[in-house]
Amino acid sequence: MEGFDPEIFSGFRSFDRQLAIWNNKATGKRAVLDSNAATIDIERLSDKELTFAILRWSALPGASRHHWGTDLDVIDAAARPEGYEVELIPEEVNSGGMFGPLHDWLDHNMAKFGFFRPYERDLGGVATERWHLSHAPVSTAFKRHLSIDVLRDTIAQSGIELKGAVLASLEEIYERFVININEPTA
Repeated sequence: MEGFDPEIFSGFRSFDRQLAIWNNKATGKRAVLDSNAATIDIERLSDKELTFAILRWSALPGASRHHWGTDLDVIDAAARPEGYEVELIPEEVNSGGMFGPLHDWLDHNMAKFGFFRPYERDLGGVATERWHLSHAPVSTAFKRHLSIDVLRDTIAQSGIELKGAVLASLEEIYERFVININEPTA
């Protein structure tokens, strides 16, 4: 395809895998990033601030679009230098970045295959994730079935770190980070 070697860097992600990512960030075992993809000192944050900082780049377990099997993070394996550890940060996928040419091509072609970018623009929730593609025909249907009540029950029964802060702010989290996406265009 146009000299690219598209690779699904991350596709389906189970609840348990998303929970591990979340809990590792909440406990400082994995970096939490600010809106500019710079590491945050989480010791200085309240539980609510930490919750919202994690949500900028990582979905709440139970609310990840990767759970549906419709969303994937894409890189160009042909452009990846040997030994390079992909970080999935804007510098890698923006125009001028190593994976930028693939994503420039996708800008003009992905809709033909039913894909769109749910985090194409920053809407004040999830940060811009140019690498994140979603299959519109299926993900749109799944999104309609995810309710705040289902999410509340899922979180309440889980072993998630910051559970109190998440549940106390769930309405805002749901509106800002779960359903607040760039919708597919016709």
